[in-house]
Amino acid sequence: MALSDDKPHAIHRRPAQSGKVSYGDAVVLHETSRSRVTLVPFFIQHTDHTELSVKITTYKKKPPPEEWAVVQEKALSLNEQATRRLLSALQDHLQVAREDEDGRFLLLRLDEAPTQIAGHDPAAVAGALTKALSQDAVVEHLKDAKLSTELTAAFRSAIRLREMRSAVAQLREYLNNGEADEKVYQKWCKQHTWAFGNAYVLPDDVRNISTGDQLDLLLPSVIAGYRDIVELKRPDKTVLQYDSTHKNYYFSADVSKAVGQCHRYLDVLHEEAGKGLRDNTDIVAYHPRAVIVIGRSAGWQDEQHKAMHGLNRRLSSIRVMTYDHLLAQGERLLEMLDDSAIDEIFADPTEWDDDILF
Repeated sequence: MALSDDKPHAIHRRPAQSGKVSYGDAVVLHETSRSRVTLVPFFIQHTDHTELSVKITTYKKKPPPEEWAVVQEKALSLNEQATRRLLSALQDHLQVAREDEDGRFLLLRLDEAPTQIAGHDPAAVAGALTKALSQDAVVEHLKDAKLSTELTAAFRSAIRLREMRSAVAQLREYLNNGEADEKVYQKWCKQHTWAFGNAYVLPDDVRNISTGDQLDLLLPSVIAGYRDIVELKRPDKTVLQYDSTHKNYYFSADVSKAVGQCHRYLDVLHEEAGKGLRDNTDIVAYHPRAVIVIGRSAGWQDEQHKAMHGLNRRLSSIRVMTYDHLLAQGERLLEMLDDSAIDEIFADPTEWDDDILF
């Protein structure tokens, strides 16, 4: 039995003299130096159930030194239906009282009754309820609750958007803190492949494409299912070098090495998985492409961004981006999305846009 507060307490139920009803101890609802308001519960026994009704009574108090005068001022009797309505109203408004600001509040029932959200934006409703999803008890209840298709879609959109915002904030924190462990970013990218564009779905668990060739990420495209490659390097590596003699930027040795590595991976993947990878025939690669994520570009001048763009345009099937580009791409994607459009955008993937990175 659920308690009305944190302290255990007893409730006495006694038979009335008439024998037709029982009653409980009077509960003092309010008391001042001049008045008192009490509630007395009554239990009315029927053939198949017991009905609860209450009587609310006000008493007046004479000035000291006299004692309480048992003089009833007003009395209000509520049957069970009215009592339940009063209880529901109090519970609802107590929830609103927990908020510090005025506004419009929508309270949803989580029992078997259908949830009514007509006239309200489902995504806004789901967004307001995402706070509750951090509570284990609420999550467990929602697993078994029969929610409408409209509300389910709103929950999915709001939750996904919240996860994306959290992921972008996490990547930003890694970079701001100078995190340089390649494994940290490998884990992040595997969990959030949407940052590479909405043309991809969850990565494959398979990373070995041949003896001695292990990839960081193997991403299936939504449209055809063909695989592309993501190669991750440390964010503390240099990306561009400047040739003062010829007055141009060029890829650093670390980037050049990664480009050569990816050229080999692309050749091997095309050969080994053209008709399905051995022991994993569902993994098919046909003229795959690769993305290399390396170094930082925070603080770059326009000339450096322009040089990066030009160098990428002259590569074949390979693009180089920095972790700051990856972060900016994630932030840009969040700006493009709102609570009502996220599912439509992810459900309509487009081809890889070379310009979105810059």
